[in-house]
Amino acid sequence: MTKLQVRAFLYNLGCFAILFISFRYLVEQYTNLSGFWIPMTAFIAGTLLSPKFQAAKTKDGEKLFMSWLFVKGIKEIG
Repeated sequence: MTKLQVRAFLYNLGCFAILFISFRYLVEQYTNLSGFWIPMTAFIAGTLLSPKFQAAKTKDGEKLFMSWLFVKGIKEIG
């Protein structure tokens, strides 16, 4: 794995973890769900709402790109 691929993986992991923990807390506090459904709901919400990062090789070299539900199109990072 190249340096940008590792960075993309860590960004994906970090964003998902922040959203998963946040949604898990919110679901546990503000809904009547219990047991298996709390982490399952948080997992689905975190997966759908987290941004996606990907390293891609272009003619200018390797670059890091991000796509997100709330941002139109694909953005180049750094």
